[in-house]
Amino acid sequence: MNNPFGWRRLSNRSRIAQVLSQNEGRKRRPPERVNIMLNQIKGLHHVTSMAAKASTNNAFFTDTLGLRRVKKTVNFDAPDVYHLYYGDEVGTPGSVMTYFPFPNIARGRQGTGEVGTTLFSVPEGSLGFWTDRLTKAGVEGLKADGAFGEKQLHFAGPDGDGFALVEIKDDPRKAFTGNGIGDDQAIRGFHSAALRLQDEGGTAELLKFMGYEQVDHKDGVTRLGIAGGNGADFIDLETMPNISGARLGAGSVHHLAFAVENREKQLEVRKALMDTGYQVTPVIDRDYFWAIYFRTPGGVLFEIATNEPGFDRDEDTAHLGEALKLPKQHEYLRGQLEQHLEPLA
Repeated sequence: MNNPFGWRRLSNRSRIAQVLSQNEGRKRRPPERVNIMLNQIKGLHHVTSMAAKASTNNAFFTDTLGLRRVKKTVNFDAPDVYHLYYGDEVGTPGSVMTYFPFPNIARGRQGTGEVGTTLFSVPEGSLGFWTDRLTKAGVEGLKADGAFGEKQLHFAGPDGDGFALVEIKDDPRKAFTGNGIGDDQAIRGFHSAALRLQDEGGTAELLKFMGYEQVDHKDGVTRLGIAGGNGADFIDLETMPNISGARLGAGSVHHLAFAVENREKQLEVRKALMDTGYQVTPVIDRDYFWAIYFRTPGGVLFEIATNEPGFDRDEDTAHLGEALKLPKQHEYLRGQLEQHLEPLA
């Protein structure tokens, strides 16, 4: 059958492999030990994951969790696949969850070398509200517990994604409200990301080089935090030496992105990483931020993304995420893509 989009049709597995292989660091020599600490990184920027169905993914994040869809665009490397962005009202760095919904891809296999849980900050005293809301929505995997003195509510996304809400007192970040979620309950942005690793040593050393410091260690989990961050300030490392490696699929985190203010700061980070032995991609224009990528010692793909130019560069703030926005290199495909891509509410 002819492909109306004009490129070689790939199997889902091949297409995912293509996305993974492009624009990321290859095997590298071990980094040299250096006695410096970067100061350009300001916490998480975004988390990008995989999904099996765009409409289900969209409904979960906008209707169930109450985030705003701030951009509806396509995967740069597979333009017949959406790239959906959800966050606060304007898509502030540190609030943005993004997805590649590859139709009908197999569910990922949990293991080491991946982000196991993405955690969101919610106001103190709101977990009861969220327990009721998620239960009524039929969300699976609900479990209330605590870590590092914080109350948490764990739950699964539509593809088995690992999520948790964390009660934080006086998080100053402005929430996006509506759809039955008030300011006293609404998600403020990311709190942290938890990585599952066979050996945390190399990744911990890398994060410390990036400006993070160990702030606690409990129950086999090391917490690192960054001072002066954007609120999405923590990374937890769990060592699981006897667990096999994860397999990417629906519900898996594809990469974890860290925020820097601008391109100048990004280039400083890139040079420092390369000087210590990491193989880092060239700077890539992602329309709403500039990005560089590299593979960590523990196997997780890291990105350094700029806060500029932001999601309002091609849409008015009042209408973010409404229209299909295409990278200029794929604009010629608009007619076909608008017919091919699944309609979203």
